[in-house]
Amino acid sequence: MIKSFIGVFLLLICGYSLTLTIGGCAQIGNITGGPKDTIAPILLKAEPANRTTNFSGNKIVLNFDEYIEVRNISENVFVSPLQKNNPIINYNFRTVSIKLRDTLLPNTTYTINFGKSLQDLNEGNPFEDFTYIFSTGDVIDSLSLEGKVFLAESGKTDSTMIATLYRDLSDTAVQKKRPLYTAKVKPDGSFAFNNLPAGRFKLYALKDGDGGKTYNSKTEAFAFLDSTIDVGESNPSQTLYAYEEVKNVPPVPGGTRTLAEKRLRYTTGLISQRQDITQPLEITFNNPIKNFDEKRIVLLDTNLVSVSNLSFTSDSTRKKWQLKTTWLQDYDYTLVIPKDAVEDSTGNNLFKTDTLRFATSKEEDYGSVVLRFKNIDLSKNPVIQFVSGEIVKFSFPVTANQWSGKMFQPGEYELRILYDINQNGRWDPGNYATRLQPETAITLTQKISVRANWDNEVDVDLLRR
Repeated sequence: MIKSFIGVFLLLICGYSLTLTIGGCAQIGNITGGPKDTIAPILLKAEPANRTTNFSGNKIVLNFDEYIEVRNISENVFVSPLQKNNPIINYNFRTVSIKLRDTLLPNTTYTINFGKSLQDLNEGNPFEDFTYIFSTGDVIDSLSLEGKVFLAESGKTDSTMIATLYRDLSDTAVQKKRPLYTAKVKPDGSFAFNNLPAGRFKLYALKDGDGGKTYNSKTEAFAFLDSTIDVGESNPSQTLYAYEEVKNVPPVPGGTRTLAEKRLRYTTGLISQRQDITQPLEITFNNPIKNFDEKRIVLLDTNLVSVSNLSFTSDSTRKKWQLKTTWLQDYDYTLVIPKDAVEDSTGNNLFKTDTLRFATSKEEDYGSVVLRFKNIDLSKNPVIQFVSGEIVKFSFPVTANQWSGKMFQPGEYELRILYDINQNGRWDPGNYATRLQPETAITLTQKISVRANWDNEVDVDLLRR
């Protein structure tokens, strides 16, 4: 009896020890997995099958080989021909279901392009540009149309735009009706319409800010092709140039109007009390100026002698003013603004007469630039633009295969060629009402870093941009 008890006791101790050992191993051991999953989901089955003809239902079920989700449906999923009511798309585990809510057109091929929305649940690998196709008729239409959209002002692209096709050939259709077919513009500006029927179409592109798929605002980017397209077996690639007819000015925070400050102040464009001798002196007031008595504002030279060749201009807000004169390099100036020489819209003057002392830059502070062009079409009135950020800092007409400029402000610049058709020195947008296409520009891949007191030379081949 005693031996039996001792045997059971020893067995329990061994079992407890084994449990501790296994538990300890579980705590310090690491579960090792295989390589990271980089494979996109695979479609195993579609009901009805992809490329079904004589489709008459309203529900489609897609089954995949792994857990899946559908992201950003409104941004990624495109149904063509366009429907009045977007389909309802749900996903659960390995299944995606699509419920169509519109009456389908007879003898029509439909495509549902998922863009980058179909992704596996764990790693987010996209099943990119998966397209489900079906026809309500006996055949699947197989024609296609491709093209590119460029922003006319810069030559760059915008992947938030869409291309649209209309069977209605009236000029007002793009403003009043939703298109029949839509295609997403990719980052390189390309778009493609697939599974089209033969026929005549009008082609447009737009930045669809309100989701209406129509051109209803002069401030949204828009492009149109001058002529209709006869879609057939072989269709040339089309190029569109988008423009904003009216620049969209961001609203002022808190409303369209701001209250004038009670005290009139100003700032200048001087950097370290230095004035660029190639530019006017910029003076910016905090309130719009109602009265500006430029005859009382005095610019004095080093000998405190008044400079006579002065002129002042303002922008439309009457807040930004420019003092223009012929600056002497490496020279000391004094600007005197009497306190009551300027008055804002509420009757405020400066707190006191202000005396501003500054010096001008010298020739060694600038660089010289030489650009040698190859394959440039001088008949299109090209203009070379030096761009910093999104701002055109300098712009000069190009009349020969080589352009040079001195006294150039140092900095990093993007180079852009504008084809200035009307030779007014600036880019002009299009006008759909008069069917006027915009002037076009191209941004070169080459940039230029202008160094002070240096000859900066660049060879520019427009065929290799």
